Amino acid sequence: MHINPRAMPTWSWLVPVLAAVLSALEVSGVLHERSVIFIIPAVVLLGGAIFAAVMHAGVIGAKIGEPYGSLVLAGCVTLIEVALIISIMNSGLEGTDEVARDTVFSAVMIVLNGIVGLCLVFGAKIHREQSFKLDAASAALAVLGTLSTLAFVLPVFAVSGRDKQYSWAQLLVVSLCCLVLYGVFLFIQTVRHRNYFIDEPETKPEPLAHSNLETPTSRVTLGSAMLLPLALLTVILLAEALSHPLDDAIAAADLPPALVGVVIATLVLLPEGISSVQAAMNNKIQHSINLVLGSALASIGMSIPVVSLFTIFAGSQLTLGLDPENMVMLILTLFVSTITLGTGRTTVLQGAVHLVIFAVFVLLTLVP
Repeated sequence: MHINPRAMPTWSWLVPVLAAVLSALEVSGVLHERSVIFIIPAVVLLGGAIFAAVMHAGVIGAKIGEPYGSLVLAGCVTLIEVALIISIMNSGLEGTDEVARDTVFSAVMIVLNGIVGLCLVFGAKIHREQSFKLDAASAALAVLGTLSTLAFVLPVFAVSGRDKQYSWAQLLVVSLCCLVLYGVFLFIQTVRHRNYFIDEPETKPEPLAHSNLETPTSRVTLGSAMLLPLALLTVILLAEALSHPLDDAIAAADLPPALVGVVIATLVLLPEGISSVQAAMNNKIQHSINLVLGSALASIGMSIPVVSLFTIFAGSQLTLGLDPENMVMLILTLFVSTITLGTGRTTVLQGAVHLVIFAVFVLLTLVP
């Protein structure tokens, strides 16, 4: 997503304002959440508000520089993801105990296969071979493999809780472990080994005027800092209002309930995915790797603990364990990612492998 360093696009402030007006009309009862007059503009404005929130987070991130910029963007995306998950869990719909698992797992698969695959293919199309720092990818993948196992695999074999669920004590301890491990990774990324996550000089695109990472002016940054909370708030309100219509649409089409999680993850990750692919095409593959791995880590390291604590205090259930076919897909994804990102160089073949895995994931979601 291109960032204009000197002027804020009109849509980036107009969409959150319109979304706020529409949300106010729905909350006040002027518009009903199941009416076509509300649903159609709400879907459009929800997508626009997500793009606006990610754009404003990107402006702030571009101002403060790497690797903090990727961290701000990942945090914003995770906040939106958590808000959508909790909104649907509070909706009272059937099967909401699996929404967090389906959403976060879908986010990991979309990031590590769909977005990574597109980054490698489009980057290789222009630059043939691209290089990045192996230390950064190795550190992120080690943490990601551990978090994925704790969140999605271990609950299948734990016996204290219900089927594919931790007991509340296990859930609390595992959530704290995820937070601590993610916190240590952030310390490594931003303080102790910050140089691991910064582009090599030779990978910087030229000319800089075409880069997605231009430094915005203070006026533009201030405007984004003010509009970001509004965009996030409208995303939460519209998502909560659209939860019932979304469930009705999936049930009417006779599609698997897990598709709700895929839809949420796709909406949240679409703007960041576009930014990652653009960075790869600008020969900023290090920035792409930071974004995609940071998103996957934040999705598990922050989303799962926050949702877990919410379910503990709310007294609700949280199913985290994966079905066998999805567990196989997760293991395959982590294995291939380790090979792909374990050389420090990328080619179009590696991207094609990830895209094939992503296609199979989509197939299994639609036809379990």
